[in-house]
Amino acid sequence: MSRHKATSTAVRSGTHRAERRSLRKSVAPGSALRVVTGTAVVGVALAGGLASANQPTHSAVAVAGSTSGLLDAAVQGPAEVASSVDPRQRQSISRSASRNQLQVAAEGRLLRDRRDALARLDVLATRHEDDHEARQQWVRPLTSYRVTATFGQSSYLWSTVHTGIDLAAPTGTSVGAVGAGVVISASYDGSYGNKVVVRHDDGTETWYAHMNTIESQVGQAVEAGTLIGTVGSTGNVTGPHLHLEVRPGGGEPVDPGAAFMTRGLPL
Repeated sequence: MSRHKATSTAVRSGTHRAERRSLRKSVAPGSALRVVTGTAVVGVALAGGLASANQPTHSAVAVAGSTSGLLDAAVQGPAEVASSVDPRQRQSISRSASRNQLQVAAEGRLLRDRRDALARLDVLATRHEDDHEARQQWVRPLTSYRVTATFGQSSYLWSTVHTGIDLAAPTGTSVGAVGAGVVISASYDGSYGNKVVVRHDDGTETWYAHMNTIESQVGQAVEAGTLIGTVGSTGNVTGPHLHLEVRPGGGEPVDPGAAFMTRGLPL
């Protein structure tokens, strides 16, 4: 190589090195892609210069291929980073999944609570029906008696016909309310003697007459079998007995025997 050519080659190499140093200084930190790309451009230029300096053409291609590998690395790096999930995004996805699980659990609890509430309401409704049926049930006013007069009979003892049924029993025998209700009268009433009247839930009134003593008071709530008095012979009577009347809606009396039969309880 002549002295002129060697000097020219050295000048160009120094120039290229200076350009590379200047390029590296001018590129801001973090701009890796631009640095690598710039280096590749310089490398390609250098490869061209070397090739023109009597070097084989395949050497320039090799240098260019190496530079291309640097470009590929520079381009693929950001793509790989972009394809990965950011930790904050993963945390956000995790929180979203947790909220969905909590929502499903809350909805499950709500459904169970509703089911339990419906079950309790069903129990209460059944209990209410049972209580209502129980309050509608009647019992006999005396545990032991003998029927001495029936409904509709005629006698000098009554101004018209007999308006109830007479159940004979010893004086002092306990008299119980035939069903649930409220005492609306408890006093002496002429030919009825000592009388108690109970109004039941359906409005029916039952009258208990000729009693020896009154064991209840107005406004008292009673159940079937609650003590309201004792058998006696007060008023217009020929002997101790209970005169029982049944008056639907507080109106005219009906046959007590028939009324009890409709409740499956013959007198």
